[in-house]
Amino acid sequence: MLTTAPRGTKDILPRDVEAWRYLERTMREICAQYGYLEIRTPVFEHTELFLRGIGETTDVVEKEMYTFTDRGERSLTLRPENTASVLYRADVQVRQAAGRALPAVPSVWRGSAGRRGA
Repeated sequence: MLTTAPRGTKDILPRDVEAWRYLERTMREICAQYGYLEIRTPVFEHTELFLRGIGETTDVVEKEMYTFTDRGERSLTLRPENTASVLYRADVQVRQAAGRALPAVPSVWRGSAGRRGA
């Protein structure tokens, strides 16, 4: 029976959840004061978005992305970073936010060795 989180992941236990909520709430309030709009992008995207945005020969693309083929035979990837998703949406779908940063609190997935402090 599995009783621990997978390597590279961390549970946020009940005693820590309120601290995370406070941090996220504070970040949203500060961003709102300066006119920034929050954006939430899908947790997976078409693989081509990351190939184009990150570069096909980077370590992230070659070794660290979680990519799968869906039932429609499309190549999809759990987002390994959020920049490509946000910039794509800013360019294509969020034109009313022109000139503003789009803060986000994303979950990202990479198959790399864990790092201290990360």
